[in-house]
Amino acid sequence: MNTHALTPLGGGAEATTHARAVATALWLFMGVAGTFFSLFVVAYGMRMDAPDWSPLAMPWQLGLSTALLLAGSVLMQRAGPAAEAGRRAPASRWLIGGGVAAAAFLGSQLWAWQDLIDQRVWLAGNPAASFFYVLTALHGLHVLGGLVAWSVAAQALSLPASELPAAAWRVRLCARYWHFLLAVWLALFAVLAVLTPEIVRFICGRG
Repeated sequence: MNTHALTPLGGGAEATTHARAVATALWLFMGVAGTFFSLFVVAYGMRMDAPDWSPLAMPWQLGLSTALLLAGSVLMQRAGPAAEAGRRAPASRWLIGGGVAAAAFLGSQLWAWQDLIDQRVWLAGNPAASFFYVLTALHGLHVLGGLVAWSVAAQALSLPASELPAAAWRVRLCARYWHFLLAVWLALFAVLAVLTPEIVRFICGRG
């Protein structure tokens, strides 16, 4: 872990300790959340081999969702260096843009759900649909939690310009979490869109 990059410039030893503690807690949370999603993916693969499994056509909105989450990750990444340099306007612009992209991601997910519901694809309709709704809902909840952290980082950018470098670590941690959300989403999208019972059987040596 690059603790130097998360050291609040001019923030003193107490602020540095706090920043490092928060960074460590974030790494632990991402590790636990990553394991949690991995277990769901394993369960998804195992369930696919059942005779009642019926493939689910992915809503086209998932492509839009992916683009929005990628945009949010890039925008938040750009906000960190700007805040560290004391450049409030671009830092705020990048961070707010990232938050808007994240909110739009959630909107596109709800749009995808509505599209499936209009096609009478229900949560309890078939196992594939059940996993789709559960996995996307769990990821969406993590995005909502990230927006809470995003609001804290946005408030930090309201500090005087001379204090922005000391608050930039919050923005960098927010960006780090968004990179994690993007990685999880790309993995889930690949599993939902590409994985088939044949691939699962091949991976398990039963093909």
